[in-house]
Amino acid sequence: MNFKEYVEAHRAEIFNKIDGYLRVKEPAKHYEIARDYSVRQGSYRRPGLLMLTGQMFGAKREDLLLPSAAMQMSEDWILIHDDVEDDSEMRRGKPALHRIYGNEIAINAGDAVHLAMWRVLIDVLNGGKTGFEKAFVDKFYGILEETVEGQYVETDFMYNVKALSKADENLYYRIIKSKTCHYTVYGPMQLGAILAGRGGDTMDALKEIGYPAGIAFQITDDILDMTADEKVFGKKRYGDLYEGKLTLIVLHAYQKSTAEERKEVDRIYLKRRKDKTQEEIAYIVGLIEKYDGLGYASEMAERYGQMAKNAVEKYKHLFPEGEFTETLLSAMKEMYVRKK
Repeated sequence: MNFKEYVEAHRAEIFNKIDGYLRVKEPAKHYEIARDYSVRQGSYRRPGLLMLTGQMFGAKREDLLLPSAAMQMSEDWILIHDDVEDDSEMRRGKPALHRIYGNEIAINAGDAVHLAMWRVLIDVLNGGKTGFEKAFVDKFYGILEETVEGQYVETDFMYNVKALSKADENLYYRIIKSKTCHYTVYGPMQLGAILAGRGGDTMDALKEIGYPAGIAFQITDDILDMTADEKVFGKKRYGDLYEGKLTLIVLHAYQKSTAEERKEVDRIYLKRRKDKTQEEIAYIVGLIEKYDGLGYASEMAERYGQMAKNAVEKYKHLFPEGEFTETLLSAMKEMYVRKK
């Protein structure tokens, strides 16, 4: 089975674990709001990678369900807060939580899911059967710590630096290393491997595979932000431009632009999302088309995808033969060959 099929085969049992920790109680409305993103559900890519890698290395499925639930819950509360910080319009095909209930209620709801996630982790630590639960929780904490560091770097650019003249590709890769490569790809794989008793060479191999796969994933995500059907992608088209995010696409176009064009892009990027007009966004889109920002990004995604494939071949001897290994290899491919 491919990775998407694997995720769908385990989605319900992971969600059932989450559901048990986010029950509606008084004040009922608060918990109904807190459950919103979890009920909407997402790709389940991160818990899928955790569970799959754990099974591949020999951990029992039932011992991986609660850790996988914690992984998904981390995404749910981070996205609630992230959407407030970015003033996003849509999430998983519906209005972002703060657009429905306001910033204050949304942030509090995110806090509730955050607390529930740590309750899950405490239960993993106290009730686990693998013997590697402490190492798992320590690693989990480290992943989230680096994720919020990356969020700071990105948010600082969006709200303080703003000007693309002060950014470069190094800053872009610094952000996605924390927010995508570690948190989305090799971190979850390492967590699964830890619960199966693996360390050392296996951790290094998973990082060498997952790091370029994560870069390819994020660049592809940036491309989809500009090209995908909103109903399929679940987010507003050109959201990155409205939010003033740093992407390889816009950075390439900016660096190729004339001084006058750069001045206009910086003027637009200095604005808050709500103050940007459709005409201003269309101007940036025009520059991206003029300087083939999408083509450049596609080339870079393919380059990093090839690096991931090469790393897979390099370390394939560390992975046991079997259906789980083949599914994991398909997961790495799906990181950079995506339609949504």
